[in-house]
Amino acid sequence: MSALANHAFAKMNGIGNEIVVVDLRDRKAAVTAEDARAIASRIPYDQLMVLQPPRLAGTEAFIRIYNNDGSEAGACGNGMRCVVRRLFEQGGSRPLSFETAAGLLSCWPGPTADLYTVDMGAPKFGWQDIPLAEEFRDTRYIELQIGPIDAPILHSPSVVSMGNPHAIFWVDDVAAYDLERVGPLIENHPIFPQRANVTLANIVDRDHITIRTWERGAGLTKACGSAACATAVAAARLKRTNRIVQIKLPGGELAIEWRERDDHVLMTGTASFEYEGRFDPSLFAGVA
Repeated sequence: MSALANHAFAKMNGIGNEIVVVDLRDRKAAVTAEDARAIASRIPYDQLMVLQPPRLAGTEAFIRIYNNDGSEAGACGNGMRCVVRRLFEQGGSRPLSFETAAGLLSCWPGPTADLYTVDMGAPKFGWQDIPLAEEFRDTRYIELQIGPIDAPILHSPSVVSMGNPHAIFWVDDVAAYDLERVGPLIENHPIFPQRANVTLANIVDRDHITIRTWERGAGLTKACGSAACATAVAAARLKRTNRIVQIKLPGGELAIEWRERDDHVLMTGTASFEYEGRFDPSLFAGVA
């Protein structure tokens, strides 16, 4: 039986990103891809945030992040805000650090009581680091298109890693494309050996960007925090926006700063609590 049977969880929401938070810091328990898929069959979510005992001194937890298809993600900004809200409500509001597969992430209260800031670390631009299947010296744009050669539907994305690989296509209208159709094609394109998050981005002005995202392993989402960070960085690299921008997503807005002194990307936004519960053991009846 799964270690999650009868275990408590919190259902939360990061501006439309559906999040489940599970705190396993008091035990050494393994969570599997099968567990993650079983939970998604009953409790729809985008990401499952599993807090495990810390491995590094000074950190609150090692966090494993599962997409609803059972695959693992390196980072989830919206999920991190949900985690820190949960821990702040349990006592205190001091800055907290967490270890993830993408590295160390620091979090602290935002400028008002309902906002939380996550330091997502520095972006990576090298083709090997994103990663891409072949060399591109300049990842501000790469040669990739979907559709006919003489009339592509989408083409020339910017690519960047924010702990996860991201492809950002610059468009005039983010709603003008069937992202549920083209998203999976791009996510699974051979150029992305670890698949990719796919974002349509419209630059409104130097301080505002609108996006929609097809999330690797989760599908069409109302919000993706790492995609918002990747888009802000990619737009600034192209000199099309400032380093501090507001990103509008279907589920709400995020403030993103690509900090000049250390290249770290700071994301500030809300996190909402929905309900608490315990996992029904029958969820895991077929899980080895």
